[in-house]
Amino acid sequence: MKKNQKAEELKRVLIVGSGGRENSIAWALSKNQSIEQIYVCPGNGGTAKFEKCICLKPNSEDKKIIINECQRLAIDLVIIGPEDPLAEGLANKMREAGLTVFGPGKDGAQLEASKDWSKALMIENNIPTAKYWSAKSKEEALEILRRFNQPLVIKADGLAAGKGVTVCETIEESKEAIKDIFSGKFGSAGNKVILEEKIEGPEVSIFALCDGEKLIVLPPAQDHKRLLDGDNGPNTGGMGAYAPALLINEQDLKDLTELVLIPTLKGLKKKNINYIGVIYAGLMLTSSGPKVIEFNCRFGDPECQALMPLMGEEFASVLFACARGEIENAPKLTFNSECSACIVAASKGYPESPQKGEKIVINVESNSSLQIFHAGTTIDKFDNTITSGGRVLSVVAQGESFDKAFDLAYSNLKKIKFNGMHFREDIGYQVRNI
Repeated sequence: MKKNQKAEELKRVLIVGSGGRENSIAWALSKNQSIEQIYVCPGNGGTAKFEKCICLKPNSEDKKIIINECQRLAIDLVIIGPEDPLAEGLANKMREAGLTVFGPGKDGAQLEASKDWSKALMIENNIPTAKYWSAKSKEEALEILRRFNQPLVIKADGLAAGKGVTVCETIEESKEAIKDIFSGKFGSAGNKVILEEKIEGPEVSIFALCDGEKLIVLPPAQDHKRLLDGDNGPNTGGMGAYAPALLINEQDLKDLTELVLIPTLKGLKKKNINYIGVIYAGLMLTSSGPKVIEFNCRFGDPECQALMPLMGEEFASVLFACARGEIENAPKLTFNSECSACIVAASKGYPESPQKGEKIVINVESNSSLQIFHAGTTIDKFDNTITSGGRVLSVVAQGESFDKAFDLAYSNLKKIKFNGMHFREDIGYQVRNI
């Protein structure tokens, strides 16, 4: 791909991933007039429901085979959705093969793939975060806990699909969380543990599209990590979200860009990391100011599903410009001014052992302000849509107020049926009259 290729030449896109995030990105890109074909690898049962979108299912997850497919199909832009292939260096291999990629290399993906590495980057660059300690053994972690003598937040160092964090209420719970991680439950992700002081306050997510030098900030979002109403139950990958988050106004977002996003990009550059992709900062707004809880190296899921309907048609061209290191040449990214609501429908047993293989019946209304984004779904030989994962699909709606957006989303969610379907009734409680 030539460096000076024009954005209007963006015709063929490949998205790596199979979740609701990738489904929503494919839908957003399909609105771009110049794009002719969008491949999602491997995609899911909802991929082909969108115009110009098809699943690409190579007979192996081998990086070489996926790269060969990209070359065979003359792909102009690859977007890598999930954190695992980013942490494994898929973007590096693709760039070495001459492909244009939106997504950080293996070194940049450490921002999410190692909480210890990420916390050190924050400290080095004066980015506000909670006090922390790291431990490479159960004994070392328990000794830190004994010295501190207060309940701590316990985190597996590596990638654990959003399930490696326990916010502990008691010292005993902290001990159990430490033992749980070192039991091997999370594999190599649990070879090291992060112990963090507990901080209090509402959470908000901010996102920036980066080209290695500059960034474009997106509307903030708020997700809901706990499985059950009232923010109870275990942590999950996320049960719903809304955007824009009203917790922070336009000036707050500018301040957070200066306080968090720009220093992060500069800190990465100091390490000779050319960071192309999304920087996602999960923040807690404490009484002593905002603090970063975590960084992710990709769009959040389900925040992405709430954000994509707010993106203007030029979104694809902006991603393409970022991937080529030419953000200054990108068209101005516009945002829909509506409120966007996202609710996740999950399988029985999620997050520990989700039930699969259930037939899904979808009888929602046809409405341009309503989207169904598939995640853990597949199509069987009888052309039925079947559950194949924990988070099955997201129902997303827009409205002039959050009440209207959530009313539209919930009324249609209740027209979707599958055995064991579970969802939270209180997503967006922060901005709804409930």
